Amino acid sequence: QVQLVESGGGLVQPGGSLRLSCAASGSIFSLNSMGWYRQAPGKQRELVAIMHRGGTTNYADSVKGRFTISRGDAKNTVYLQMNSLKPEDTAVYYCYLLTLSSSWGRGTQVTVSS
Repeated sequence: QVQLVESGGGLVQPGGSLRLSCAASGSIFSLNSMGWYRQAPGKQRELVAIMHRGGTTNYADSVKGRFTISRGDAKNTVYLQMNSLKPEDTAVYYCYLLTLSSSWGRGTQVTVSS
């Protein structure tokens, strides 16, 4: 059983920054990928950023150049630095981990509004 706990969401003005954190615990074997998805009201969940074993990363086109994914010194942690936030970034952000199966966090709300 894997548990993912996200933190760092909140309300921010357009152009502002937030840093999301995700800590994984439990039975983690052969960690393959760890990253972030988001889901806005009325829309499907979409990939935001993900880091694979070996360090390669993938980003949604809409966040390239603004968001950065990184791993913590404790390898079971992942961060998402979000800069130059836009109202369209408003969503619930979910941490995702892939080992032998997929695991999801409960999500953290990010609201970008003036």
